[in-house]
Amino acid sequence: MASWLSQNRQRVVQIIGTVLAIVLIGFLLREDGWDAVLAAMKQIPLAALLWVAVLFIISRVAVSARWHVLLRAGGVPIPFKDSVMLTFTGLFASNFLPTTIGGDVLRMAGAMKMGYDKAVCLASIVADRLVGMFGMFMVAPLGLYYSWSALPIHSTGMSFMGFVRKPLDFVKRTFVTFSIWFKKPVSLLMSLGFSWLHMICLFWSIKIFLDALGYPVSFWMVAGLWSLTYFITQVPISINGYGLQELSFTFLFSRVAGVPPADSLTVSLLIRAYLVLASLPGAFFLPSALAAMTEKNPANDLTL
Repeated sequence: MASWLSQNRQRVVQIIGTVLAIVLIGFLLREDGWDAVLAAMKQIPLAALLWVAVLFIISRVAVSARWHVLLRAGGVPIPFKDSVMLTFTGLFASNFLPTTIGGDVLRMAGAMKMGYDKAVCLASIVADRLVGMFGMFMVAPLGLYYSWSALPIHSTGMSFMGFVRKPLDFVKRTFVTFSIWFKKPVSLLMSLGFSWLHMICLFWSIKIFLDALGYPVSFWMVAGLWSLTYFITQVPISINGYGLQELSFTFLFSRVAGVPPADSLTVSLLIRAYLVLASLPGAFFLPSALAAMTEKNPANDLTL
């Protein structure tokens, strides 16, 4: 038993973290209860649901284009349809496997099996993650600005610096890896532009839901608070951020934006549902991706 716990310590921590986050969500809803969440969901008009669906389609295509630009700039002649196929397959795996890394591994495996350079494919996936993180980092100061007076952030400045130190150290360690793209700044800017398109669609989707519930929170406040939610969710203490994302979103939007916990949780659950639903085309692409891996380079064995 002790040996098993030692080998699976991270997984145990994530399971406990997920359960604890769900318990804390229940604590936040101790006054209104889940009936209030169901009532809030019934207030969302069909038009809002359809508009958000369109925005999420655009968002997922933008995420695919972000990686595609990095691959092409690195000398990988991959067609855009294959980049989309692998991205959606990776998104599907990330939502239905117990780790977000699974989607990245599948993307890399697919690109390698298609015969593309292993080092560039690996570096492009890391670069893709960092570009996405940098896009969120750009709006994080807005979240801190809006939260400064509502939350005791000013008294935990050192804790926040410790929180961001690991991502910054990661950027420093991988700086040399991205020499390909630093020599092609236009490609980096294009990739960042697609990341911003994805972010705008996501922020606007949240705003549509909040407006439908009668809480006209400004777009920039939504952007700032979601960026804080994003970075909190990166802490690996829950499975794929389940529970932790909803808890941090509910806490921030209720304490800072003044949206009642039940309504905040409603929006966070809807966003989670759309993130999962938007990845479902990956299940359709999965057989094609596997077939493409076999047909284009059947002799190439994956070694990670």
